[in-house]
Amino acid sequence: MYKKLTAELLGTFILVFAGTGAIMINDIAQAIGHVGIALTFGFVIVALIYSFAHVSGAHFNPAVTLAFWSMGEFNKRNVIPYIAAQVTGAVLASLCLLFLLSENFSNVSEVSYLGATIPSGSVSQSFGFELILTFILMIVICSSAVHGKATKDFAGLAIGLTVGLESMFAGPITGASMNPARSIGPAIVSGNLEHLWVYIVATCLGAMLASMVFLRVFKSDN
Repeated sequence: MYKKLTAELLGTFILVFAGTGAIMINDIAQAIGHVGIALTFGFVIVALIYSFAHVSGAHFNPAVTLAFWSMGEFNKRNVIPYIAAQVTGAVLASLCLLFLLSENFSNVSEVSYLGATIPSGSVSQSFGFELILTFILMIVICSSAVHGKATKDFAGLAIGLTVGLESMFAGPITGASMNPARSIGPAIVSGNLEHLWVYIVATCLGAMLASMVFLRVFKSDN
């Protein structure tokens, strides 16, 4: 079990370090751009899935863990340890970025609160976007990595491309979290917790709704 938890902690650390690090460095140097940030999130997910899927299942996302549990694809005894490892990895990544880049800014607001996900419009708008974005992501995960007839060798590519695509078009509106841990890490370390609940509740609801749709509509074709 310790190998699985280590993989989840390390994988989530790398995801948040690379993704939110790209946001922070773009704020500092204006050298990456929105498309570059979206591609960073997509590319790192592809790399992490192919690196750790055989160890832990490559969740790196509490919403995914909860959705797999709700589907009966994950042991309920491992849910809390997995989520704890994921959140710990995210917080450690944000702490590392704060330490490494602190000389480049005087206030965390200058670097998007360490790459936190913050609504650019109304809270309801971001809630709706995050629910739908995570629903789409979880449907892709289930259809490419869980379905019995899926070509699972390409699951990492399908999931990573989905993350990159959704980050590219929805990032400017919501931050395109799709992942509570990815939002919790920067929020806790930066101290900006104002809208954090949106990125926890909406993403978990979206993932679990997708798992229900998959079970009722698609899995019967296994």
